[in-house]
Amino acid sequence: MSSREEQLKAFGRLLDIMDDLREKCPWDRKQTFDSLRQNTIEETYELATAISRHDMNEISKELGDVLLHVVFYAKMGSEEGEFDIADVCNRLCDKLIFRHPHVYGRIASGGEQPFGITAQNAEEVSKLWEQVKLKEKGGNKTVLGGIPDSLPSLVKAYRIQDKVANVGFDWEKREDVWEKVKEEIAEFEAELTGEKGNELTNKRMTEEFGDLLFAMINAARLYKIKPDNALEQTNLKFIKRFNYIETRAREMGRELKDMSIDEMEALWQEAKKQ
Repeated sequence: MSSREEQLKAFGRLLDIMDDLREKCPWDRKQTFDSLRQNTIEETYELATAISRHDMNEISKELGDVLLHVVFYAKMGSEEGEFDIADVCNRLCDKLIFRHPHVYGRIASGGEQPFGITAQNAEEVSKLWEQVKLKEKGGNKTVLGGIPDSLPSLVKAYRIQDKVANVGFDWEKREDVWEKVKEEIAEFEAELTGEKGNELTNKRMTEEFGDLLFAMINAARLYKIKPDNALEQTNLKFIKRFNYIETRAREMGRELKDMSIDEMEALWQEAKKQ
C-alpha cells in the first residue's frame, strides 16, 4: 500500500491533470454541472455493480471514475468562484467531526458536549447521528429532511424507515413486522378481486402493492438485510441461470421461442445445480 505522502502526491497529480484538461481539451472545457450529471449517475451505478460482484479490480477502477467527477465539479466550482476542492474536503471533515462527538468529544461541539453520550456499537451511532443532524448548522430541519428526492424508490424506502427507527418509531419486537406484511398481502389480494380494468381498482392495486413492498423492505431492515443488495443478487442469479438455458438450447439446436415451458423448466433445474 502507498504511504500518506504517496497518496497526497497522487491526488495532487489528479488535480494537475484536471487543470490541464479544462484548459486544453475541447470536450472537458465544454462540460457544465448539468452536462455531467447523467454521467455521474452512470459512473455511480457502475461502481455499485462492481461492488455487488466483489470485483476489487473493477471497484478500484470505478472509484477512480467517481473521484474524477468529484474533482471535475470542484474545478468548475472554483472557476465560478463558488468553492474549490479544499472547500469540499474541509466541509466534509467538519461534518464528520461534528457527527462523531463520541470520537472527537468537545472538538465536535465547539467546546461544549451537548449530547453527553458515547456510542458502543453501530446501532447507537446511527441513533446518535439522527440527533446530531438536527442540531447541525445548515443541516436537516426534520428527521426525513435529508433524504434525496432522486433516490431510487427501494433505497429511499429503506432510508425512510431506518431514519424514523433511529428516533424510536419502530416495532418493539422485529417479529411483529410479519403481521404487518400479512395484513398488506391480504389488502392487496382483496383489490385483486375488483373489477378488471377498472381505473380506480388499478390505482388501489398499485397503492396496496406499494404498501406491501414498503412492509417487506421494513422487514428486511429489521433483519439487517439490505433489500437493494438482496434484489441485485437475485437479479444476477436469474441472469446467470437464464443464460445457461439459452446456451443449452443453442447446443441442442433449439430456439427458446420454440421450446415448451416444461422443456425450459427442465433446463432451469439444471442451471440451479451448476
